[in-house]
Amino acid sequence: MPGRVLKVSGVKALVDFDGVRREVRVDLVNAKIGDYVIVHTGYAIEKLDRKEAEETLRILRRLI
Repeated sequence: MPGRVLKVSGVKALVDFDGVRREVRVDLVNAKIGDYVIVHTGYAIEKLDRKEAEETLRILRRLI
């Protein structure tokens, strides 16, 4: 599930996953506030285009 970066502090970021907030490491990507990321085992591993991330979230919400 894509998450939106809310805050960046060094190598850590606060990421919102559709209402659930988690602290993740952003060592592997150059994430900034407002970016969407894919996270695996606590690390952001990929940045997503905003439009792609929002479409993915829309689809996932319909499935739940």
